[in-house]
This record gives sequence, structure tokens and C-alpha cells, in this order.
Amino acid sequence: MSLQASDRAGNPSPNLRRYGPWALVTGASDGIGRAIAEQLAQDGFNLVLVARRQEALEALAADLGRNGVETRVVASDLGPRGGAAQLDKATAELDIGLVVAAAGFGTSGALLDASLETELDMVDLNCRSVVEISTVFGRRLAARGRGGLVLFSSVLAFQGAAGAANYAATKAFVQSLADGLSRELKPRGVDVLATAPGPTHSGFASRANMNMGFAATTKDVARATIAALGRSGTVRPGFVAKFLGWSLAPLPRGARTTIMGHAMASMRPKKTVAKAEVA
Repeated sequence: MSLQASDRAGNPSPNLRRYGPWALVTGASDGIGRAIAEQLAQDGFNLVLVARRQEALEALAADLGRNGVETRVVASDLGPRGGAAQLDKATAELDIGLVVAAAGFGTSGALLDASLETELDMVDLNCRSVVEISTVFGRRLAARGRGGLVLFSSVLAFQGAAGAANYAATKAFVQSLADGLSRELKPRGVDVLATAPGPTHSGFASRANMNMGFAATTKDVARATIAALGRSGTVRPGFVAKFLGWSLAPLPRGARTTIMGHAMASMRPKKTVAKAEVA
């Protein structure tokens, strides 16, 4: 064990004391999920790393192991039904106290120009799989009497947005789910947090053919998310996310939808619809 890890063992972080010893992160191979995993490793959590790409996960596990933490790699596609049950079985003997559901993807462009199959795949991953994970692992967390569950919303979750209509709808679903679950699970010792980032430099932009100027970094999102655990129901990481929340909240929903549609159009240089893998 490294000196850094040894120090944490003697003086663990507040989140490690509250939720540890194991955290599970989906979408861990890239973007925000990877940044979350890296931050949790620094805080001393052992990590279950979940994504589709085995090699990318193994490389990340090797990097995180230098922090003196244990890792387990589970290569899994959470899109098809039953993915959460498989994760549950693969981690049955681990004392998982924190679950971060960061896997998802988005599209950019008009819905009528998009691939229907891709849009339905997005609903499956962004919505249905999140319900599976929240239910299966929520039961485990409630049974141990303490834990944390992090779901990924978006600044687009609070109104529709032309040019990202289906994606915004999936994130509205996640936001509403997190709001309700936070009340259901709090009496059972489980904290539920919705993270609602704005534009983020994560690989999402290039794959969705979008230009993002004043965007947060994945590390910004990870730090804000972990800092908000147990303290907030929803966190908006980064200046842009906070500014949009403050400035749009007083406006009628229709006005917010119009403004966010213009914002999406300004970041989309070409009339294309591109799938953007978040994890």
C-alpha cells in the first residue's frame, strides 16, 4: 500500500467514512465517468469500473491502482435489459456504498432527421437502465442502511430544447426520478444526488459535432458532484450551469425552451445528427 493510501486509511475522507468502502461507476471509461472514478480513487474508494470497453477499463484500473485502491473491471453494455442484474451478480460479495450512474449518450440535431433506432437506444440507456440501476442497487444500499446514489441530469432537463429534444427529455426523466428517489430513500439512509452539468469538455462535443466555448472540464464536474454528496438534492457544476439556472428559472417554460434551443443551435456548426457516446 502506498503512503498516500496508508494516510487515507488512518484519516479517511468524509465521503469514504459515510459511504465506503466500494464505489461503482458506470460510464467509467471516458469523460465525466472517468473523472468521477479518478476523484473517488484519490478519496480512497475501492472501485468497480463499468463500461463497454474492456481494454479502456483495464488501463484505467492500472492507473487508479497507483492510488493504493482495489479495482474491479466489469465490461458491460447497459443498454439491453438486465444489465443491472448482471452487475449485481458480478459484485455480490463487495460492500458497495456509492453508485454513480454516469453512462449515457446524446444526439445533436432535429429529431425527424435522426435515426429512430439510435434515439430509442438513447432512451434505453439514459432512462430505462438508470431505473434498473437505481432499483437494484438502491435495494442494496437501503439494506446496508447507508449509501449514496448519483444520477446524471443536465441543464436541458428543466425544459425542452430544439435540436436535442429527445436527449433533453431523457434528462428530464432522470431529474424527476432523482427528485422522487431522494425523498423515498432518505429515511433509509441513502442520499440521492442529481448532477446537472452544462456544456462540458468531455469528448461529447466533438462526437456530437458541437462547439462548446465556455464549458466546464470533466474534473470540474467530478469535484462539484462529489462535494455535493449528502448536502444537496441537485448540483449544477460549473459557472455556465449555475448561470443558466439562475437566469432561466424566473422565465416561463416556453421562453426557457426557446432560449435553450437557440443555445443548442449556436453550438452546432453543421446540419447533422451525430451520436455522442458519453461512456
